[in-house]
Amino acid sequence: MSKVIASDVLVIGGGLAGIVTALEAIRAGKSVTLADRDTAERMGGLALWAFGGMMLVGTPLQQRMKIPDSPEAAFKDWLSFGELDPHDEWPLQWARYYVEHSRTEVYDWLRQEGIKFLPAVNWVERGRHGDGNRLPRYHVIWGTARELIRCLLAALHNANHTGKLTLLHQHRVTELERSAGRISGAVAIDEASGAEVQFKAPVVVIATGGINGSHQECRANWPAERPQPSIMLNGAHPYSDGRLHHWVADSLGAQITHAGEMWNYAAGISHPYPHFPGHGLSTIPCKSALWLNHRGERIGPEPLVTGFDTHWLCQRVAQQEKPWTWHLLNWRIAAREFAISGAEHNARIRDKQFPLFLKELLLGNHALIRQMQHENPDFLVADTLGELAGKMNALTCAHDVEPSVLQATADAFDANFSYGTRMHNDSQIRMIQHAREWGPDRLRTCKPAPLQKPGAGPYIAIRMRLITRKSLGGLQTDLQSRVLDPRGTPVEGLYCVGEAAGFGGGGANGKRSLEGTFLPGCIMTARAAVRSIVAGG
Repeated sequence: MSKVIASDVLVIGGGLAGIVTALEAIRAGKSVTLADRDTAERMGGLALWAFGGMMLVGTPLQQRMKIPDSPEAAFKDWLSFGELDPHDEWPLQWARYYVEHSRTEVYDWLRQEGIKFLPAVNWVERGRHGDGNRLPRYHVIWGTARELIRCLLAALHNANHTGKLTLLHQHRVTELERSAGRISGAVAIDEASGAEVQFKAPVVVIATGGINGSHQECRANWPAERPQPSIMLNGAHPYSDGRLHHWVADSLGAQITHAGEMWNYAAGISHPYPHFPGHGLSTIPCKSALWLNHRGERIGPEPLVTGFDTHWLCQRVAQQEKPWTWHLLNWRIAAREFAISGAEHNARIRDKQFPLFLKELLLGNHALIRQMQHENPDFLVADTLGELAGKMNALTCAHDVEPSVLQATADAFDANFSYGTRMHNDSQIRMIQHAREWGPDRLRTCKPAPLQKPGAGPYIAIRMRLITRKSLGGLQTDLQSRVLDPRGTPVEGLYCVGEAAGFGGGGANGKRSLEGTFLPGCIMTARAAVRSIVAGG
C-alpha cells in the first residue's frame, strides 16, 4: 500500500525556484510538501553550485556607479539580443515583467532576506555589434549562489515554526493525478527504499529544472540549422532530463515551447573530480587568450572573444572540424583573467573573504592556475611553444598541432606590437581595449601585450569543449506561472516555475540571454505562482 502525504501545495524540485515557492507558500499559511529527487546535501540544485550573477535593472548599485539604466532600455536590449518573436505572447510578457520588476521582486527582496552584493556591477554580453547589454547590469552575490541557497533554506526552516512543511529527498515524481478536471496530486518513487508514495494536493508546482542535463534530450531538440559537436560536456545535472515535461505534455496537453533554445557555453573543461559521468566545468575564458582550432590556428576571420555574445561563440565552436578548441595564453594572462564559473572555484567570494579576494584581484589568482595545472588534464603548461605543441598532441592522441604552426600563430599576433600601440590592427585587441574602459573589467583584463612578452611565461594551452548548461525553453506559462494548454487555458491546479518554464512563458529569453537572467527568473516565477495560489488562481 502506498504511503499518502497530503498538503495544500506540492512542489516538485528542490532547486532555487522550488525553495522560493515553498518559502513564500509557507509564509502565506499554506501547508507544503517539497519533493526533491537529489540528496539532502545537494538541496538547491544547480544554484547550489552557481556563481551567483544576476541581471538586474535600476538598482542602487547601478545608481551609485552612475549607470543610467531603466526598464525601457533593458527591454529594448532584451528584445534585440534575444531576437524574440513579436507574436510570441507569453515570453514577451515575461521579458517585460522581468525588466520592470527585477529591482523590487529580486534585489529588494533578497536584501530583506540578508543577501548582499559585491559593490561593482559588471558588464557582460555586450553583443558583438553593441546589440546586447548597452549598460552594465550584472550583479554578483557576495557569497555566490551557495550563500543564496543557504539563506533561503534557513528562512524556509525558520518559517516552518507551525510544522506545515514536509521536506522529502530522493523522491522522483513519475506522474501527476487529476480529479474532477483538475490536478489533485502526484505519484513518486522513494529512490532510497523503492517504495511508491502518493501526494494529495489541489495545487502542484513543477520546479524540476530544464532538459539540458540529458544529452539525449539536448540533441533531440537541437535546431537542425545549427552545428552540433559530436562531444559535449555536461554542466547541468543528469536529473534535468525533461521526463516530467513530456509526461505533462502528453497526458495533460501542456505545451513545451522553444525546447531547442539553450544557454550552453563554449569553453568547458573536464571536472577533475566529476560528480557524474561527463561532468564539466564552465570557464570564464580569458579575453586576452587566442582561441585556436584543433590545428593550433587562430579561429577567424572574426576572433572569438568572451563577454560579447555567448550564443555566437557556441555556434562558432560547434562549427569546428573537431569537437574541441584551444586557448593559447601565458601565465601573466591566466593569473589576471582565468576563472571558473561557479561557487566551487571562487572560494574567496563564496566564503566571503574580502581581504583575500582583493589580494587575488590585484595580484592575480596564481593558486587557481597552479591547482588547474596539477589537477586538470585539459590545462597544459610549458616553457616553450614547441614543448606546448607536444603536450597538446599527447592529450588528444593526435599530431594535429605542428610546432611551427603554433609558433606562427603567436608570431602573427605579436606582430601587432612591433611598432607600439599606434600600429595595433587586430579586432581582439580593439575589443579588449573597449572592455578595459569599464573599471571592473580593467581589473580583470590585462593590458594588451605580446603573447611572447619576456617574463610573462610559461605558456598555457587549455583544451575547451562545448558544455551544456541551461534550457531557455520549457512548459508554457502565463504571468501567474500557470501551465497553459494549446488553447491558452490554464491547466487547473498546475503551475511551473524557474528553468522548467523557460524562466517564464516557456522561453522568456528568446535565443540569447543577457546573462544573469536565470536566478532572478527562478525567483520571479516562483513568487508569481504563490501570489496566484494564495489568491485562489
